[in-house]
Amino acid sequence: MCRRRPTSAALAIAFAVAHQASCGVDAFVAPGAGIATLPPSFSSRLLASVEDATVTDSNAAPIEEKREPTSAGISENPRKAGLALMLDDGTRKSHSMAENTAFVSGFFKGIATQSAFANLVTSLYFVYQAMENEFENSSDASVKALDYSELRRVNTLEKDMEFFYGPEWASIIAPSAAAKRYVARIQETGKSEPELLIAHQYTRYLGDLFGGQMMGGMASKSLGLEPGQGTSFYQFDDITDAKAFIDEWYTNLNELDLTSKQKEAIVDEANLVFALNIEILEELEGSPFKAMLMLAISAFKEKIGFQ
Repeated sequence: MCRRRPTSAALAIAFAVAHQASCGVDAFVAPGAGIATLPPSFSSRLLASVEDATVTDSNAAPIEEKREPTSAGISENPRKAGLALMLDDGTRKSHSMAENTAFVSGFFKGIATQSAFANLVTSLYFVYQAMENEFENSSDASVKALDYSELRRVNTLEKDMEFFYGPEWASIIAPSAAAKRYVARIQETGKSEPELLIAHQYTRYLGDLFGGQMMGGMASKSLGLEPGQGTSFYQFDDITDAKAFIDEWYTNLNELDLTSKQKEAIVDEANLVFALNIEILEELEGSPFKAMLMLAISAFKEKIGFQ
């Protein structure tokens, strides 16, 4: 059965790959090169196999429970009301299938080689460093209300930086052109309209949390890495129940004291953040088809029990 399309910018990264596999969408957009199409029987089965193999990591250590969401007993879906609904609807309607497939193509490029993936994670390091600096320094009550320590990513990205570049990584890395534009927007927003930082929290953190295990698993398998090597960014060890946590986050989002104009501006900013993320993926060098081939080989080995 074909699954629903991603309902927001935040979830597009997490579910675009699985969505295309299950819905039989077999076109992948290569920026500047038109559309490259794979045979439906190959790409659909490939992605379905990859999703099955990566959603659950049997080698992962059990996660110790550290937090109980305060809204675990919510009886109604908080995404169906308020700013949560505005964000989900406002970002879904503005994104074409081409933009969603740009995420897929870009992510596959990013996991085609260790160098490409290191570049992707490096860009994300600078983005999250800017985001979390602004959250830390902000006096805006709305931003503070949604700034959960469990979501912070800089510490995990620092582990990934050390894995890829060694102990002197801080003196080696530099932001890409797309990362610089993204960082500049975060800093501008923090100074002029801090409530718009909510759009950055929504778009990045929720997508990371919702799809992190799957995407980290795909990266590990494509690059031949041991679980957790260079993919700490995708691990949320302090969150034991992602759905309950996201429900709590959405509930708090809906309770913020914001004007209608501010809410509309946050939706617009979320769409801009979506585009900034696509720019980071588009600048990566690599072949999405190489990554798909490596994932297909990995999935085939798993199915026949070959180590």
